[in-house]
Amino acid sequence: MKTKIILFTLLAVTLAAAAPAHTQAQENDAKVILKAMSDYVGSQKTIQLAFDSDIEVITPQLEKIQFTNSGEALMSRPDKLRAHRVGGYADVALFFDGKTVSIYGKHVNGYAQFDAPGTVDQLIHALREGHGVALPGADLLMSNSYDLLVAGVQEAKHIGRGVIDGVACEHLAFRNFDTDWQLWVEVGERPIPRKLVITSKTLNSAPQYTLRVKQWKTGIEPSSDGFAFTPPKDAQILDPNALIELDELPPDAPQGGDQ
Repeated sequence: MKTKIILFTLLAVTLAAAAPAHTQAQENDAKVILKAMSDYVGSQKTIQLAFDSDIEVITPQLEKIQFTNSGEALMSRPDKLRAHRVGGYADVALFFDGKTVSIYGKHVNGYAQFDAPGTVDQLIHALREGHGVALPGADLLMSNSYDLLVAGVQEAKHIGRGVIDGVACEHLAFRNFDTDWQLWVEVGERPIPRKLVITSKTLNSAPQYTLRVKQWKTGIEPSSDGFAFTPPKDAQILDPNALIELDELPPDAPQGGDQ
């Protein structure tokens, strides 16, 4: 019996010592894979993709409701972008030619324009901070997404392998102060993002945002007018501050339940 106790004690000590090393390896693996994805995506001059997205809201009765959208985007570095998103409550297109941003809401037959000379990276920041409009998963397309994505990360894990639409992917999980987020990165020579899930920890019932990349192409040669916007003759001109209403949700959708 004494021998068994000694053996069990040695085993427990060995496992306890191995746990921190395993955790550290998981974190290192997750960040290495994330960096490889960032480097690959950032090295592509043109990217064309199609996606589906789901956003959850929590009603005052604590019922979880999910809204679904689909969209596509074409980006040409450093300063050209076209994106389109359509769902049950909005049909919105964005055009950026390196100088001017045009956002057209087909469902309201209205558009807004504002000057934003610079790069696609600068545009993504400007839309998020200045006009309340966010492009689904746009952070993943930035030229150096790694620095932005790891900022504020408190914990990183390489969960293992998963399969998205028949494609083998590395499954990563990260924890921030107010969100948990997971990323599936395609295995192989083109480590592209295949799925992103963001879970809010500040709202009751932890609603999630999910983005799934269905198609991904690089090396596209856009047409000379591929990023130009010509408004319909009867379209109404909107104030840029009204762009926040061109959202993935119906106007009266709750944003979360009570804590």
